[in-house]
Amino acid sequence: MHRGSVSPWRPCRRREFIRSLRRLGFDGPFSGTRHQFLIYEGHRLTVPSNPEYTVPQLRVPLREVGDILGRELSAEEWIALV
Repeated sequence: MHRGSVSPWRPCRRREFIRSLRRLGFDGPFSGTRHQFLIYEGHRLTVPSNPEYTVPQLRVPLREVGDILGRELSAEEWIALV
């Protein structure tokens, strides 16, 4: 990314995050010992408990989502889900 360019990523509310992942085929959320989690084909994704995620907080679980799905999740695809 070049200096001065605007990132397509935006902060996201927890509820929107979960709803978007369910659109991708994740099930849940389910209650764990400390955090809730979502399931996708046997893979478990922990859902942070804060009510809103900043862009850096959002990018970390979305990288894990990409690993689970076996492909990178683009900002455009994510925005279309939210």
